[in-house]
Amino acid sequence: MVNYRVIDLEKTVGHLKEYGVEPTEIEVYPEGKFAWCEDPEGNHIELWEDTSEG
Repeated sequence: MVNYRVIDLEKTVGHLKEYGVEPTEIEVYPEGKFAWCEDPEGNHIELWEDTSEG
């Protein structure tokens, strides 16, 4: 799995959907917000927005 840290997960997910990618619903955890999808070759991709203060 490849993990990408993004600044605005909602915006990133919206952009991916415009191009036909179907990420999972955004899930919120103490570590931040996450969504997952796959690339055209079936590799798993994790999108992470760090929401911790500091």
